Amino acid sequence: MAEGTRPTLVAQERPERGTRATKRLRREGLVPGIVYGGSDGACVTFKVHNRVLRQVLVDGSALIDLEVGGSTRPVIVKDQQLHPVRDEVIHIDLLEVRLDETIQTTVGVHVEGAEEAPGIKEGGVLDQVTHQLNIEALPTAIPDVIVVDVSGMEIAATMHLSELTPPEGVTFLDDLEETIIASVVVPTEVEEPEEIEEETELVGEDGEPVEAEAADVDASDSAAEEAEGDQG
Repeated sequence: MAEGTRPTLVAQERPERGTRATKRLRREGLVPGIVYGGSDGACVTFKVHNRVLRQVLVDGSALIDLEVGGSTRPVIVKDQQLHPVRDEVIHIDLLEVRLDETIQTTVGVHVEGAEEAPGIKEGGVLDQVTHQLNIEALPTAIPDVIVVDVSGMEIAATMHLSELTPPEGVTFLDDLEETIIASVVVPTEVEEPEEIEEETELVGEDGEPVEAEAADVDASDSAAEEAEGDQG
């Protein structure tokens, strides 16, 4: 995103400290935050309305202008804590950066063109292996996402990081040959076992199967004969 078009996050200084104060801020719809990396080494705490913060984050810009305490500073998102149920940001850490110095950060990977890929048309399934990449760039050159075109992937193909051309001013830090971006896998067909109906047959003395009732009668007769023999 070109300098001058990045979003501005307007926040207020946050003198409140402690768990109780933080909970009160959140009940009021405010998100506590902190900025690291100031020129004097000091951290700046701030609070911002959750709707304002959400709007800036949804914009997707990697570089943000934070306006707080009467000054504006360029920052990037260092970390954000999410509510375990509502998936809302409940705390955010920002890092102040210098626009003339490169920094290392992570950026998301977005694949496109899967519907046109020959391997997908043949029944393959796209497996995106890498969702974030480590990069180095000037803050003004950090892309919102790394867009990857997979429209040319064949069945059973694998795309490595080495096949991508980084955006201008961006250096990939991950291993170019070892990092797999995506692959088109052949779906495995699971064969259901055939149901085999087995009937347990009783075999007579002559090797021929006998009916269960007949077998029961024979068994009873044998038992009776043995009993008579014992009495005799």
